[in-house]
Amino acid sequence: MAKVKSAYVCNDCGADHPRWQGQCNACHAWNTLTELRLGSSKGSRSPDRYSGYAGSADAKVQTLNEIDLSELPRFASGYTELDRVLGGGIVPGSAILIGGSPGAGKSTLLLQVMCQLSQQMNALYVTGEESLQQVAMRANRLNLPTDKLKMLSETSVEQICLIAEKEQPAIMVIDSIQVMHMADVQSAPGSVAQVRESAAYLTRFAKQNNVAIFMVGHVTKDGSLAGPKVLEHCIDCSVLLDGNTDSRYRTMRSHKNRFGAVNELGVFAMTGHGLKEVANPSAIFLSRGEEQSPGSVVMVIWEGTRPLLVELQALVDHSQLGNPRRIAVGLEQNRLAMLLAVLHRHGGLMMSDQDVYANVVGGVKVTETSADLALLLAMVSSFRDHTLARELVVFGEVGLSGEIRPVNNGLERLNEAAKHGFTRAIVPKGNAPRQPIEGIEVIAVSKLTDALEAI
Repeated sequence: MAKVKSAYVCNDCGADHPRWQGQCNACHAWNTLTELRLGSSKGSRSPDRYSGYAGSADAKVQTLNEIDLSELPRFASGYTELDRVLGGGIVPGSAILIGGSPGAGKSTLLLQVMCQLSQQMNALYVTGEESLQQVAMRANRLNLPTDKLKMLSETSVEQICLIAEKEQPAIMVIDSIQVMHMADVQSAPGSVAQVRESAAYLTRFAKQNNVAIFMVGHVTKDGSLAGPKVLEHCIDCSVLLDGNTDSRYRTMRSHKNRFGAVNELGVFAMTGHGLKEVANPSAIFLSRGEEQSPGSVVMVIWEGTRPLLVELQALVDHSQLGNPRRIAVGLEQNRLAMLLAVLHRHGGLMMSDQDVYANVVGGVKVTETSADLALLLAMVSSFRDHTLARELVVFGEVGLSGEIRPVNNGLERLNEAAKHGFTRAIVPKGNAPRQPIEGIEVIAVSKLTDALEAI
């Protein structure tokens, strides 16, 4: 009998090791190696059309301009926010992984999409975690059209592909990839080997049959997608549906997309009739109180192809500790420390003995530098106990020498602020509009001292 070969794969980075060890040599993580059985070189299973590069002898070389792009047109999912995150729609033959914490609404959203798409194309929903009756109960509760959506309860990947080859769906959902298994892999479902081989098998099936496949993935306790990193490499698009259990709003962001940008943001609201799109996300992030308090300011950030107005809050208080605390929620921690140094050097305000807390209201994570000026003004407002105007909006990047640098799409940000009723804006001098904007006064600043004088 041939000896079974095995390797040890890191769950975090996917690096292979010949033997087990406590620490991964590639990412230096501890206790992340899992045994992966490679099978024997003798008596291996015969190749099928999805297990290898079948038909390579018939392949021909083409130049880039000879490839016909009209064969794979995108089709809409019926939800504008989902299409925005995917880059404009669903591409036939693509493998899309949707992750999220339990209760975020992954299965609910996909069931809504599949029921709508089944009215115009052949759709197949494969459930491995829930029974068919449970899925049908949810669909009836949401009042979805259920007369044309095809359902399948199966966890064997080979059997799913055989049935899908007969049904020939245009779109298919696998719920979820962690419960799928292959007969030739000896490990249990959900292990590194099963998840990797199942995802690769389904991806090859999607490419060769031009079937768009959505795979539902679980997340770990730190919020990242569960399974090996190889899983994210073999799929085309990785989407994360995020939302707190105490909030009815869900944000969708793409972490990898071969067919579009990865900085798009989609916003949904969880209701009794499923997930509903939020057409104006700025309205939900600007639900401020009746009275304006010190340390609060509204800023305009750019998410993908649209501006978004969010409220930024800062609290500066005298510290009782030897080392004052610096805590940023929704912002980068190191950038907060850098801006405090800029404020001390070029603004003349020392906060070395103060605790500084910064928070972006609504759970939005800001990754761009246009929030620098708003964060500085919010900290000064709280430190001096000075309330900023309720109709004020701020954006701009702050340099180490105290200059205010312009940001991209400045005119679109100002128009969005004017549309929501803001009458005053402090912006970088490079973003000052050439023509005045009706209803809003624009104050252009070039240095930090100019911005401090403006408030």
